[in-house]
Amino acid sequence: MFFMKTVLRSVRRQWRRRLLIALTVALSATVSVAMLGIVFDVQDKLSAELAAYGSNITVRAKSDAVVTDLYETVDNGTGESSADALLDEADAKNVKTIFWAYNITNFAPRLDTSGSVRTEDATVQTAPVVGTWFAKRMQLETGETTVAGMRGMRSWWKLDGRWPKDGTDEAIVGAGLAKRLGIAHGDAAQVTVTRDGRDVPLTVVGVYTAKDSDDDAIYTSTMNVQTVADSPGKIGQIEIKALTTPENDLARRAAKNPAMLSQEEWETWYCTAYASSIAYQLEEAIPGAVARQVRQVSALQGDVMTKTRTVMIVMTALCLVAAAIAVANLMAAAIGERSGELALLKAVGANDGAVARLLLAETLLVAFAGLIVGGAIGIGVAQIVGHLVFGTGITVRPLVLLLVFVLITASVLIASVASIRSVVRLQPAQVLHGR
Repeated sequence: MFFMKTVLRSVRRQWRRRLLIALTVALSATVSVAMLGIVFDVQDKLSAELAAYGSNITVRAKSDAVVTDLYETVDNGTGESSADALLDEADAKNVKTIFWAYNITNFAPRLDTSGSVRTEDATVQTAPVVGTWFAKRMQLETGETTVAGMRGMRSWWKLDGRWPKDGTDEAIVGAGLAKRLGIAHGDAAQVTVTRDGRDVPLTVVGVYTAKDSDDDAIYTSTMNVQTVADSPGKIGQIEIKALTTPENDLARRAAKNPAMLSQEEWETWYCTAYASSIAYQLEEAIPGAVARQVRQVSALQGDVMTKTRTVMIVMTALCLVAAAIAVANLMAAAIGERSGELALLKAVGANDGAVARLLLAETLLVAFAGLIVGGAIGIGVAQIVGHLVFGTGITVRPLVLLLVFVLITASVLIASVASIRSVVRLQPAQVLHGR
């Protein structure tokens, strides 16, 4: 009876150890699958999140860009272009005809000018006036339909009222300008924009808060500003949001001079969604245009993505190291408890290799069960993180599952080596006699 109880206690202890090894591997697999799944899928999602805070490419006329580069001025998207440095508004839709059209999530042409803004009670303020699209629906030559405009480009603006309709006399006014004109938030108001004797009446349908220089501007449809500026059918520039690949040495060399690349390098660069390659294709698609990266946004995207990936990879590596240490300790304890059983196996003829293979097979079987459970949970955790952080699911690629399987299996094997080597050194006679 005592012998049976002793055996049962030993069996229970062994199964607890195996269960702990399986749980350790499962936890490691969960974290690794979730982290690496996000790492391999985070680029487009981070680009989309960062792109919500401004355009990362601007397109303007060559003559205007030359002056900007010559005097090293900063392109902040609010400068007024001269009459001979404008693009055709009709060419703006060519943005969606390039090779990387699907990477361009939104765009909006704009024409900047300034004028006297007069309210019905004769309050007058000189202010920037911007003509643009708000949510313009276009039919492309491919037969597809797309919507572009400031409604998507300025998603962080706080708007009291509603967005203007394209092609109408409606407008929205910045909070700073609205305060000086005496326009209350949410109240409809009539204003008149005047420049060089040209009057354009506008209906204010909203007041927005941008928390930057735009708070002192008024936004309306392009046709209204074209009338004020006496530039029919013209725009000053196009703001573009594009999902891009972080720059590397190839992208930086191409941005300086694509002609200096070899044929193979040129093809690699052209067929990769670098900001510079997208800008190059935009110049091909829009006559008389020069496309430039908004360096602050592009640099921020690359920096954030690199740091995010590094953090996740380090976390995964630390998780694997912790799992290896835990498995090594658990196996050492399990072998200590089973020393009598293992010594008996060696005493009846089992060689060191057979005993080592037995332990290794048991450990790998337990680890495999943990991998299956942990992998499934990891996919679920990745989806939860994706929906909480990005508002969408994470695509866990088969490569991630294979990589995690290989890394954890290697970690378990390495952790098992030290414990299995101790089995080889067991002397059956000493163990069985309690020494």
